[in-house]
Amino acid sequence: MKILVIGGTRFLGRFIVEEALKQGHEITLFNRGNHQGLFPQVETIIGDRNKDLALLEAGKWDVAIDTCGFTPLQLSEATKALADKVDHYTFISSISVYKDWIPHGLDEDYPTLSLSDAEADKIGFGTTEDINRHYGALKAMSEAAAEKNMPGSVLHVRSGLLVGPLDYSDRFSYWVKRIAEGGEVLAPGRKRRNVQMIDARDMALWILKMADERVSGVFNVTGPTSPMTMEEFLLTCKKVANSDAELVWADESFLLENKVAPWTEMPLWIPEEHPLTEGGQPWRGASTISIEKAIQHRLTVRPVEETIKDILEWEETRSEEERKAGIHRDKEKEVLEAWKSSQLS
Repeated sequence: MKILVIGGTRFLGRFIVEEALKQGHEITLFNRGNHQGLFPQVETIIGDRNKDLALLEAGKWDVAIDTCGFTPLQLSEATKALADKVDHYTFISSISVYKDWIPHGLDEDYPTLSLSDAEADKIGFGTTEDINRHYGALKAMSEAAAEKNMPGSVLHVRSGLLVGPLDYSDRFSYWVKRIAEGGEVLAPGRKRRNVQMIDARDMALWILKMADERVSGVFNVTGPTSPMTMEEFLLTCKKVANSDAELVWADESFLLENKVAPWTEMPLWIPEEHPLTEGGQPWRGASTISIEKAIQHRLTVRPVEETIKDILEWEETRSEEERKAGIHRDKEKEVLEAWKSSQLS
């Protein structure tokens, strides 16, 4: 295939390009050129997608893969520009498009978030603040914008938590690193609560397979393909790292009372018994998103042990800069001491 990748040099996009090159595909990158030395053998068109789409006018590709679209205006402009230049368009969306994660096993037909047209128009290409505030709604509206311009030719990949080497979000790698360091480790909530994530390299393989077959439509794409509990995940981290870590499970009411933030300070944790917003319902269906449709289209994922091992090796190359997720060790120690004291009273 001749593939145009919009983005393509950070995390998922990088793995898509690496795998596509292994498979012998012809790649063109369109991005701002922040990592020009990464793929010197690949044609790269340097430009800003928000104002330089005219640079693509002379090209023709079999498929386009958009790894960095966040607003409906971006997707509208890109798909208009490429509608007669590609046969198939892959858009990396998110399971954050759903209005909530209350029910267990929600599938692709579950209602999505939205903004008014006026609000979306005001956001335009969006600032980082705009995108973070309205992430799910903007992704959902971006899907609609792409479908409008290329009906029946768009693969909408509603991605779950992407993990693996090069993942600077730290939401998965926090646990890998923290368990490897050993000692008492604060663990959140119910042991048998489900967790979901997918190695970005597995998603890259699946996307290329779907693009090659010109599969379109909406797919939830995460993993593992069989349920995994938080306890199973953390014990697997302990086994792979050969760690002496001792898991100390604190219930979610205690963690919330002690201002431990779900998902950021305790990655992979969303409370099951307490709503995230006042007056709402708990998101008990978090990490039970249905991926049956993707599995039917031959989604496969590697063993989580392999991902953990590769992250441990990658962590050795990282500096000790401030991490983007995970509780600070001093606060973790304070919360652990308070929890153990509460269990004695």
